[in-house]
Parts: sequence; structure tokens; C-alpha cells
Amino acid sequence: MIGDICLFSFTLLDTGALIFILVFFIITLSDLECDYLNAQECCGRLNFWNIPKLWLQLLVPIILALTGHWLLLLLNAPVCVWLIRQFHFVPRGNIGEYDPAEIHNAGQLRRHMVGVCLHMGWQMVSFFMYLYCLLDAVMQEQVIIPMDDDVTVLNRPVETKYYSPPPDHVHTEGHHEGYDF
Repeated sequence: MIGDICLFSFTLLDTGALIFILVFFIITLSDLECDYLNAQECCGRLNFWNIPKLWLQLLVPIILALTGHWLLLLLNAPVCVWLIRQFHFVPRGNIGEYDPAEIHNAGQLRRHMVGVCLHMGWQMVSFFMYLYCLLDAVMQEQVIIPMDDDVTVLNRPVETKYYSPPPDHVHTEGHHEGYDF
């Protein structure tokens, strides 16, 4: 179980890093759309972070496969195949997935923005899915409480199963009915 706790903690960190990278992608693409950045600068920034984004995404299914979480692996497979396909099938002559010469042609900017938003949606869903798995793994972990023989109550060692009131406590009949003193 400790392995699952470490695994899901790592997947949460990995997914959080991917979410930050995808927020950067969305901000950069919207800056290009509003003409705050030129196409060369925007595509250079995005292509630089494209490889770390791919490796961060591929790292999770590799670890899930090594630890035997097959359902989570199957859920991650389509996103990984989609990212590998995008990375591998860059048109000839382009400098990367984001090319400054073609980003304004034929709705490429809108297509890239939709792709990044879909990937961001998947990362948000997977973040909460891994958070649930982490909480489930923590709840299944055995809790070991050390046995302490030196238990004291009101600065007195406990000798009996029940607590007995202090000697100066006055009992009046009827006030403590149902109590086991």
C-alpha cells in the first residue's frame, strides 16, 4: 500500500505540472490570437515546452504499467497515442508542431487552442481521479498505534477500566443515574 501512496502522490505532482504547462500553452496561444506576441516568438515558446509535455504525459502510463494498474493505464492510453501522433506527424518543412508560417492559416490557431483545451480537460479529470485513488490508498493503509502502558488521567495512573471521580466529589442521589461510577 505504501507503494500506491507514493505512486498516486507522484501522479498528482505530474498531472499538476502538466496542468501548469497547459495553462502556459493557453495563455501563449491567446496572446498570439490578440497580437500580443508575434507568431515566431509564440511558436518558439510552445515548441520548447512540447517535448517536456509529452514526456510528462508518457511517464504516468509507464509507471502505471509497472505497478499493475491496468484500468488507469487503459484510460491514459488514448491521450498518449494522440500526443505521440501529434508529435510524430509534423508536416515536412515545419519547425515543430507549432509552425509560425502556418499557425494563422486555415484555422490552425483555433485547432491548436481546442486541442490544448481538450488536453487540459483530460488533465483536470485525471487529477481528481488520481486524488481519489490516493485517498483510497491512504484509507486502506493500516494504522499502527503504539500501546502506551503509562496512561494517566488527571495526573494519576489509570489502574482500573473506568474512571473514578476524585475523592472530594460529593455524590447526591439521582444526579448520576445511569453512570457507572
